[in-house]
Amino acid sequence: MLCFLLLALNLADAVPVRWPSVDPKTLELLAETPVNLLLVDRALASPAFAEQAAARGVAVLAVVRPGADPAASARSAVSSKLAGIVLEGEFPPSAAQAVREAGLVAIELSPRSAIRFDPSAPVIGSYQGVWPGIRPQTRAAPTGGPWIETNTGFLRFLRAATTAPVWIGNLPPPKTVIPAEAYLQAICDASVAGARWIVALDDGFSARLLAREPGALKDWRRIAAQLQFFEEHKEWRNWQPYSRLAVVQDADSGAMLSGGILDMIITRHMPVRPVPVPKLTKEALEGATWAVNVDPAALAPAQKEALVAFARAGGTLLNGPPGWKFPAPRDNQITLGEKELSQIDDIWKGMNSMIGRTNLGVRLFNVSGTLSSLLGAPDGKRVVLQLVNYTNYPVESVTVQVLGKFTRARLYSPGNPVRDLEVYSIEDGVGVDIPQVAVLAALVLE
Repeated sequence: MLCFLLLALNLADAVPVRWPSVDPKTLELLAETPVNLLLVDRALASPAFAEQAAARGVAVLAVVRPGADPAASARSAVSSKLAGIVLEGEFPPSAAQAVREAGLVAIELSPRSAIRFDPSAPVIGSYQGVWPGIRPQTRAAPTGGPWIETNTGFLRFLRAATTAPVWIGNLPPPKTVIPAEAYLQAICDASVAGARWIVALDDGFSARLLAREPGALKDWRRIAAQLQFFEEHKEWRNWQPYSRLAVVQDADSGAMLSGGILDMIITRHMPVRPVPVPKLTKEALEGATWAVNVDPAALAPAQKEALVAFARAGGTLLNGPPGWKFPAPRDNQITLGEKELSQIDDIWKGMNSMIGRTNLGVRLFNVSGTLSSLLGAPDGKRVVLQLVNYTNYPVESVTVQVLGKFTRARLYSPGNPVRDLEVYSIEDGVGVDIPQVAVLAALVLE
């Protein structure tokens, strides 16, 4: 059965794309790309397409949405020789079980509020996400400067909460012309958090690509190159946050929403280590100097004791206000509203007062309109700083100051040769100057 192709592929290495056609000839567009998994609408699935895709080493999944019968969809998928089904939307747990009983892989893309952290799930993910990019300001951003719409905080929390691959399946804004840079930013927004964005092209781009228009083919090659870059450096996905700041949070205290505490910290270029409440132990806080406990009332006695031990050992602890409780999210809510922002304002101000201009792992200069991710290798000898530029124009003359002693710096970016950069000493660490960041730059220090 073709599901064995998907199992052999290993979903941690899957590069998924929503595909607009089941014409076997369109599979030619996948040549020289890392794409190995296609999501197609259930009504379009066909055996001929699935068989020819499998011959290219590409698995095909049918997307099923609420209202369809999962068991009947599974039987249809089997007859269409598909590898599995994506349940996109809110389904009962029995839906995934019905798909598995048919011998297919079941992937659930749930609403954020309905994600089940099932340890046996092949993928943890959601179809809900903001479209990454600079948001025009209608009010003052909580962090100052341009506010970047991002799924990074939510995805970093998921990556900390589960060992399964994490996918996000948000779609481009409808009836909008999407430049190629925006697709590259969406790929990076998820990838630097160790997750996957299911590539989804807008209708106009899809039509032009299927018609083989030169401009669309050029942009598709850029998208493929961006995906290929992350496949060439897949080991970074499993590196851990290189940070002295830990944020203890859970789904009930806003971790599943974009624009919250984690995103506020990330937008300020402070490296941060999300610690889900169920995983809060003394060991989870090792190496941290500061900890923010968003919802103290949510902790069990053993978890409270872990924070007490952290403070006794010299760590600085900031607790959420006494009696404070994060408002229950509304149906299908994925971002913080004005009410929630005002509720967490005290936590944010307290954290800023506590940390100030402290170097929590890295300090960055000349990085307006960018987000960063600083990760450390398991061997403790290497770190990678990934910079994503959301401005649609190059960011130049970026200065990096990293804690620790490193002697070599190499700059990686899609489509460019690896470049050695000068490393110079600063207090408590080293400095490196990056000449330019187009969409993505990755600085590896050893």
